[in-house]
Amino acid sequence: MSADSFFFQINTGSTEPIYRQLVEQVRRRVASGQLVAGQEIPSVREVAQALAVHPMTISKAYSLLEAEGLLERRRGLAMRVAAQHSKAQPALDRLELLRPTLERAAAEVHQLEVSTRQALQLFDQILNQDLIQEKGGAA
Repeated sequence: MSADSFFFQINTGSTEPIYRQLVEQVRRRVASGQLVAGQEIPSVREVAQALAVHPMTISKAYSLLEAEGLLERRRGLAMRVAAQHSKAQPALDRLELLRPTLERAAAEVHQLEVSTRQALQLFDQILNQDLIQEKGGAA
């Protein structure tokens, strides 16, 4: 599996460290069922090259995910999603993973004195834009 097909995204302008961004992306993908038990993930080297970041950053993320039990390391082989993650989590559990991000966004909406209606319109626009890009990219 190449790092391109795995599709990590990082936001270099974020205050959240890159390793944390990667950890959260894997957590969400496992929770949604996009990554399932036994599925291999790209090597530290592949991800570091694809994202142009230091390999220790990727290694730190992978180590944290291994400590959580989300990934399992196999000597001489690619890391893979741990066996207990064979299916997506229920929708309510996945929504709880989204809560901290939305709470931060809500705080920014209030700080910027943007109306709820305007913020929801923007969020809807962003969601729909991402869906259009995903469909366009798959064609």
